[in-house]
Amino acid sequence: MDPFSSEGELLTIHNAFHGGQYSAVINHDTSGLSAENSIPSTVYKLRSQIAIGQAEEVAIELEGQDNPDLAVLKAFAEYSQGSTENAVKIVESLVGSSSDNATVQIIGATILHAEGRSEEALTLLSRHQGSLEAVALVVQIRLSQNRTDLALKEVLNAKRWAQDSLLVNLAESWVGLRIGGEKYQQAYYVYEELAQTPSTSAPRTLIGQAVAELHLGRLPEAEVALQQALEKNPKHEDALANMIVLSILAGKEIDEYLSSLQNTAPSHPFLTDVAQKSELFDKSAAKYRAKA
Repeated sequence: MDPFSSEGELLTIHNAFHGGQYSAVINHDTSGLSAENSIPSTVYKLRSQIAIGQAEEVAIELEGQDNPDLAVLKAFAEYSQGSTENAVKIVESLVGSSSDNATVQIIGATILHAEGRSEEALTLLSRHQGSLEAVALVVQIRLSQNRTDLALKEVLNAKRWAQDSLLVNLAESWVGLRIGGEKYQQAYYVYEELAQTPSTSAPRTLIGQAVAELHLGRLPEAEVALQQALEKNPKHEDALANMIVLSILAGKEIDEYLSSLQNTAPSHPFLTDVAQKSELFDKSAAKYRAKA
């Protein structure tokens, strides 16, 4: 077996997964992969199943697995179904015993961050050995902490050894959207190029393109990209959330998109953030009500 063809095939799966082409990953024939690349390809397939709502099937399939890669994916599948307490316990155990495992680092950090334990997630990710996904996740966490400076530092370090990587380009565009100015246009170019590539032209890419268009004030173009994303997946929660934002900016009705998002993902960050801000507004407004 040609190891180079096997590596190239794994890279194709890697790019398809991070481009949001989950069905393509699941259906990809991996019978020709080397033994070394078999586990990583299986991990991508199982993560793709979880991403499209097949977490229960994955959890059942992985019952009793003690391989760290598969055990942490079972925990992730359970977490995705709402069994958070047990999933977190499994992750904590695996972090203690297998913190050098790349899948444990990525999935473990994802769950820890979701639980509000971001510093623990960053500590775990700091153990990675040349993992671009770990770099991308660190960037996401730093941006969520409003530490754009540290996110940018992470990207610049990664560019020294992975200049043309899909994940590095995406991470740079995330930071660019936060920095603003001319970086908006640069981020747009990244997403525009990805949208023209079959392996990465998934809703996620179109949403990124639309967000860049929104920042550039190009509302009609942003709407086209979001409509394309919703045509590919009518229930894509991030596409719905951004369509609500666009509709507000354009002075259009939001009821249809808001209802769809509430039904599809009632705990989506957009909805919880709006609810929190609404509550804070009501509390502030109450202080200025005329006394009877």
